[in-house]
Amino acid sequence: MFKKGSKLFSIAKGKCPKCQEGDFFKYGFTFNPAKITKLHNNCSACNLKYMLEPSFFYGAMYINYGITVAISIFVFVVTKLAFNFDLLESFLSVIVALIVLAPINLRLSRILWINMFVSYEKNAGSLKSEE
Repeated sequence: MFKKGSKLFSIAKGKCPKCQEGDFFKYGFTFNPAKITKLHNNCSACNLKYMLEPSFFYGAMYINYGITVAISIFVFVVTKLAFNFDLLESFLSVIVALIVLAPINLRLSRILWINMFVSYEKNAGSLKSEE
């Protein structure tokens, strides 16, 4: 399931969706707002251009929205039912959860978005080394 060649491998490891060897993000996980979504221009292994077209990653906003809604509903239901928080405490819990998880959401939405359009190619990473 998490083997090289699956979409989950690329998403979980933050690797290029085409060759799954090169890193997708310039920096490891960070809370620094300037570094959260910084990508390499091209894959270091297969030379895939990550910005497939101008403003390509605007579509990732839809995925980010979906993740945000799912987290909000989950946190609200858990705090309301399991911990018996009142309405204000539940909403504050949702806000805190969204702020804490924002870097993960931003990165996850981008890697999910590009994986929807680029498929794995078994020998893509070795093509650049042969040239």
